Amino acid sequence: MLVNSVEKAAPLPVAVIGAGYWGPNLVRNIAMNPSTSLSWVCDVDLARAERLASTYAGARAIDDVWAVLGDVDVEALAIATPPSTHAELAIAALQAGKHVLIEKPLASSIEDAEKMVAEAEANDRVLMCDHTYCYTPAVQYMRDVVHRGELGELQFIDSVRINLGIVQRDVDVVWDLAPHDLSVLDVVLPPGVGVRSVSATGADPIRSGQTCVAYLSMELDGGAIAHVHVNWLSPTKVRTMILGGSRRTLRWDDLDPTQRISIYDRGVEVSLDAEPNSPSTRQIAYRIGDMVAPALREREALSGVLDEFVASIREHRAPLTDARSGLRVLRLLDAARTSIANGGCAIPIEGWCTT
Repeated sequence: MLVNSVEKAAPLPVAVIGAGYWGPNLVRNIAMNPSTSLSWVCDVDLARAERLASTYAGARAIDDVWAVLGDVDVEALAIATPPSTHAELAIAALQAGKHVLIEKPLASSIEDAEKMVAEAEANDRVLMCDHTYCYTPAVQYMRDVVHRGELGELQFIDSVRINLGIVQRDVDVVWDLAPHDLSVLDVVLPPGVGVRSVSATGADPIRSGQTCVAYLSMELDGGAIAHVHVNWLSPTKVRTMILGGSRRTLRWDDLDPTQRISIYDRGVEVSLDAEPNSPSTRQIAYRIGDMVAPALREREALSGVLDEFVASIREHRAPLTDARSGLRVLRLLDAARTSIANGGCAIPIEGWCTT
């Protein structure tokens, strides 16, 4: 039996920085993944770090991140701290020779993100953004289907991410929820297709001081449009994305574990009229075909994140959601914020394209 090269290598020693909301998930997955080993749990609240580290054999707790950076046995850091701290921590880790997995968003500003990308490249280290949804079996399947051209030419993308959420003090609903959809968009779009512009509108009907409801529209190369709706005020929770193509349409429902993906052989077809001089040169026809629901293997997405992180280090390559992917998502978020502040006008996106 052939054994994966990542599994044959010694586990990657990883320290987790931040034991708050997302940190425990990272700690659990790092401790359980055969490709990684948990070295440190670091948090400003030492008692919280100690409680978390004590659950896993061999893990140590500390409240001094600089001591962790000085540990030569630690090869990588997983950072789950507030976005405002990402740039400082990541740059220090990269300069210390560590590989870095960092929670979304990559940074709190494009300027900081660009510095982080440059530092990773200068030090020849992996800097990967933890866009977790991109590693779900459903999104991986979506990516394969689109990249193989099975949907045909993309015509539209419609994504809805709404729920009764916590109104946050430091970020609005766009920066809280839209990174998930935009990161999926980044990995799903076929090579050579990019976002040309972003226009967005938002509202704060409860006067919370933050945009609580927002709509983003993005013009894509080739004339397609992508639409994202995010909302903290909805009493119902919806997590859907529809990708419409010239051949087929795919629907992803993340809340339906029995049928996350549905592919419809239904759509609209346009053909030239038989009479070239006819007042109408095009005819519209409707295609009604079958619906297929592929069977997907359920797996925790964060496990896939760690597998990709380790593989990219061992294979000396960029991960799927590398720092440049995180930077592209930031550019869209920043454009949406600018558009909302300027009444919904379209903000051009220069050089945004998947590879």
